[in-house]
Amino acid sequence: MTPPVQAREKLLFDLSSRTKLRVTGADRLRFLNGQITNDIRKATGSVGIEACVLSAKGKMNAHVFISSGLDCFFVDAAPELREVLPGRLERYVIADDVQIENVSEELSIFHLLGSAPPALESGGRIVSVRRFMESGWDIWIDAGGHDSVLQQLSATFRLVDPACEEVFRIEQGMPRWGRELTEEIIPIEANLEARAVDYEKGCYIGQEVISRIKMSGQINKRLCGLVSSTPLLAGMKLVESAENGKQVGWITSVARNEGREIALGYVKRGFNNIGTKLDAIMPDTPGSEGALVEIVSLPFG
Repeated sequence: MTPPVQAREKLLFDLSSRTKLRVTGADRLRFLNGQITNDIRKATGSVGIEACVLSAKGKMNAHVFISSGLDCFFVDAAPELREVLPGRLERYVIADDVQIENVSEELSIFHLLGSAPPALESGGRIVSVRRFMESGWDIWIDAGGHDSVLQQLSATFRLVDPACEEVFRIEQGMPRWGRELTEEIIPIEANLEARAVDYEKGCYIGQEVISRIKMSGQINKRLCGLVSSTPLLAGMKLVESAENGKQVGWITSVARNEGREIALGYVKRGFNNIGTKLDAIMPDTPGSEGALVEIVSLPFG
């Protein structure tokens, strides 16, 4: 259940398991700007940006947040990308003065929801960033200080455990790597365009595909919010009707909110308007009980 607005000011997330990279070298700004969908020049020591790293076909290689440090940029991504992301970036370091260091074990990240930055007794880098569609603050610290900072913050903020964090991000309509975000997804399909794509910046890997989609105004599918009175499961197929079985999408994540089942899922063009009703069925399970779902706007109310 989504906390009321006042309570959200006191939520604390421990994101220390995320992949964390430090990018240094004289060419770091130009190099990263050629790799991400957003404009790296917007990233400062106090403000972070959201961006995507793409393949040449415009499909997701990573969903990242970036801020700057002293003579470097810090990039963080899903834990599952710890081995993959450095290699993906290094592939394009040719004659550039750029070094990519994996500092995942050396640094910890906490995130606080709220309009004002927290006061820390110990040192730490505080960055304004919207990780959950709302104003919030990242706190970057040395991993050795993790427990003491967590204890200090927990005295004022409510620590959100991983299960509740998953429900919260679904309620907010925030896509997650490995669920809504995979190497088959284009950022615009995942509703990342407004936050993570800058159409005025210079060239980057995959830009031609993204620009072509913007010009056409059409995408094959879009991430949608779904509600049902019947339990839902990730992996369910969305069909136009149980009778004709025409697949028009699939469910990626599910949660329960205020007595109803909610889910995120991709729905094909022509079937993803708000208010559209579809049937959800388990694939390859003849006779299994399905569910009626309705497409609603995100975030869930």
